[in-house]
Amino acid sequence: MSTPPRYVARIARLPQVFEHLARHPEGVALETLAADFGTTVAELREDLLAFYTADLAAEWLSARPEVLEFLGPEGTAEDPGTAGIVRIAADGPVDLGVEYVDAGELGHVYTAALALLDIEPGNTELADAIDVLAETMFGAPETAEPAEPAVADWNRLLPQFQRAREQRRAVRVVYSRAWRPGVSEREIEPYHLVQTRRGWEVDAGPVGPDGSLRTYLLSNIRSVEVLERTFEVPADVEELLAAQRATTRVKVVLPQSARWVADFYAERVTFVRDDHEHAEVDLELLPPVGPRVGRLLLVAGPDALVVDPPELQDEAVTAAEELVAHHTARPGLVS
Repeated sequence: MSTPPRYVARIARLPQVFEHLARHPEGVALETLAADFGTTVAELREDLLAFYTADLAAEWLSARPEVLEFLGPEGTAEDPGTAGIVRIAADGPVDLGVEYVDAGELGHVYTAALALLDIEPGNTELADAIDVLAETMFGAPETAEPAEPAVADWNRLLPQFQRAREQRRAVRVVYSRAWRPGVSEREIEPYHLVQTRRGWEVDAGPVGPDGSLRTYLLSNIRSVEVLERTFEVPADVEELLAAQRATTRVKVVLPQSARWVADFYAERVTFVRDDHEHAEVDLELLPPVGPRVGRLLLVAGPDALVVDPPELQDEAVTAAEELVAHHTARPGLVS
């Protein structure tokens, strides 16, 4: 069974954290709580604050409900960023309060929930939670008929790729390219399936003249045909896969409202410095690094910038020009 991405596991454990806190109305030391769930105090604090300490009153004239309290050693209220104890303040059942989460965070949670449902398709409670998230983001469906979980289409081709990989059979795909416009058709040899922050991906051959593989997002594959042709897995496939998944470190500064963008585009995220308005983070990025940085900067907004290597800052302009050219081109000019 595949291991879910790290951020999926972090979000999925929050209900268990709240259940644990509910059994200790006097509160629990963050150090103890982090140890119980096999994480660090910094990471657990970040997860809790992401849902319960954002102040939306100024923008939306709406106060976040008091669900958690952060306390000092004397049991008095303390800054959530430094407090050592957390406890549940609500008298009734605790929910995730998704109506109080901004759109970026909510989309992040929704994507994580879909990814986790791929791994636990029989988890009816999670499927129900996804319905609630979808209704919060998009409104109630017009029909009373229950819809199929969105995950059914999200990675609908995964079973075919799993079988093709096990049987070592080639696959013909029609693919919408991720980093440049157009659609291509090709035969590939699925060597490796992995679930990342972006969904399921397949690393595939044949091995190129330069010894490289190709990676395809399953969500970008329009159609798939499993062929009769079989293939042999290269003897050095582990080395090839390691090279394919090798990352480059890029240091960026993001506005706090766009922290979620780092998790979407990077394989690993390390927070170097954090203040009220910005976060400085080290990102481990897969190739193509330039286009990936460009998309990240566009999504994060004008306050995002590249610290190192500084020449990548111009990738945002390049990405914007490519998108404008693509969307203003007359049909038939871009293939």
